Order: sequence, then C-alpha cells, then structure tokens
Amino acid sequence: MLTHSAAAVAGLVLGAGATGSDADRRTPAQPAETVTATATATATVTATTTAKPVAQPSPTGPLREFPGDGTFLVGQDIQPGTYRTTGPQDDELPNCYWARLRNTSGGLSGIIANDNAQGQAVVTITPTDKAFQTNGCQTWKKVG
Repeated sequence: MLTHSAAAVAGLVLGAGATGSDADRRTPAQPAETVTATATATATVTATTTAKPVAQPSPTGPLREFPGDGTFLVGQDIQPGTYRTTGPQDDELPNCYWARLRNTSGGLSGIIANDNAQGQAVVTITPTDKAFQTNGCQTWKKVG
C-alpha cells in the first residue's frame, strides 16, 4: 500500500510541473481591454391624409347597410338587392341623390337610373350594376 501511495504523490508532483509553461509562470495576467460600441438609429415618418372615410366591406362580405354618401362597387362593397333610405340627411338641403351606375367613369353615359328624392327612397340595385352612388342621404338599409 505504501508503494501505491508514494507513486500517486509522485505522479501529482510531476503532473503539476508539466501543466504550465515557464512563460505562463513568469508573465503576470494583463486585464482585458474594454471596448464600448454605440449605435444610434433615427427614423421619422410623417403622413397626412385628409380623405373622406369610405365604407369598407364587412369581413363576412359586402355591406347590407351603408352610409348615404359615397360610391359603392356592387358585389364588392355592397350586395345587389333592394335598399331603402328614410330620405335626406339635412332639412336645409332636402335632396337625397342616388344613381345606379354601369361604370365609374363619372360621365352621364355611366348612369343607368338616378333621382333626387325629397323623402324616403327605395332603389333596386341589380347584379349587372357596376356601382351605386349616393349623396346627402341617410343610411341605406337592405330590405330585399
């Protein structure tokens, strides 16, 4: 047993001497250099919009009810069918204008039918109509 213990102690002493180099023992440790990096990013975005809000189709499809001002695409914004409004929005301007359109060019040739209602109005929009234009009317609600 003594021979095994002596061999183990000798191995430790020899191993300790073999692990480091002479240069490691003579050179004191130097502190690590500290480097600081700073990055700055600046972004400026400015947007101004003065457009009148437009009715958007509901997530389930075209609207069954829509405001009395605007131009609405049939099949995309509104469904074909029969709609009713209670009339003009304003007593001072007692007209509710509506037009069924074959195109959205803005020309007179694009109008299929139109009216200036002074009271309740009922309009049937067909699947072949391109759009429906309304101005100065109260909300249009689908009734058929």
